[in-house]
Amino acid sequence: MLDITTIILTYNEEKHIERCILNAQKFSKEIFLVDSFSTDNTKVIAESLGAKVYQNKWENNHARQFNWGLANLPVSTQWIFRLDADEYLSDGLINEMLQKMPALATDVSGVVFERKMYFLNRLIKKGMVKMNMLRLFKKQDGFCEERWMDEHIVLTRGNTVQFDGFFVDHNLNSLGWWIQKHNDYSIREAIELLDVELNILEKRDNAVNTILSDDTNDKRNKKLKYAKMKLFWRSFIYFVYRYLFKFGFTEGKEGFLWHFLQGWWYRTLVDAKIYEIKKACGDDKEKIKKFIKDNYRIEI
Repeated sequence: MLDITTIILTYNEEKHIERCILNAQKFSKEIFLVDSFSTDNTKVIAESLGAKVYQNKWENNHARQFNWGLANLPVSTQWIFRLDADEYLSDGLINEMLQKMPALATDVSGVVFERKMYFLNRLIKKGMVKMNMLRLFKKQDGFCEERWMDEHIVLTRGNTVQFDGFFVDHNLNSLGWWIQKHNDYSIREAIELLDVELNILEKRDNAVNTILSDDTNDKRNKKLKYAKMKLFWRSFIYFVYRYLFKFGFTEGKEGFLWHFLQGWWYRTLVDAKIYEIKKACGDDKEKIKKFIKDNYRIEI
């Protein structure tokens, strides 16, 4: 067993938590849940499988919840793995970790893995922009940056390496659940893009003197370019790029729905909310903040 603690954030994850914990047990010495007071059987299932459950009030911020876990969980291992309840590692990645982790150079503080997506129970292989994420890090050398969307683990020192294997995001909830989730996400993404354009957010102190992985830096640079493109046209162009030029059309009905909903509908919804906000407020930062607070109950 590797010297790794896996931390999982949960709220009503009884559909996923057993699969997630059984997978994490293959490579983890300890497994902790930071649970936002689930009302289903998440806590009972997790504890029956030997995971330790700590509960903390949800503050509408994944990074804040995860960092609370880093500060308060009795982690005794050198390494920490951040895993979502609907994710699991491939057997190939687990075997690779078992082989490579003991031989890592001492200056390595983080490990990057590729994440692949299931949608409607189909692994989406074409049309995807490769998603590499730093998920494994030394306890004293990393934390989760606070952002409204696309928060990542960042390092305070050390280097990263990338392994060849992958983990998957395989959510078992209904399509209606997915749509509602992305409707909620869209205002957060709108805030991030408005911040790129208008600098409406206060800078986070914990964002200073941190090390982002090369893939995260590349993703941020692409977001900057995307933010400069015209509303609505950019979501259409992004869909065409994924569905036609990246061969998303070869993935059948599931592929069409994934690329249409995630690549066009969702991003058009983000643009629609940006358009709504700017139509009401122009570029006035204080008016924008008040509008978002009054209409979306988000204080920035």
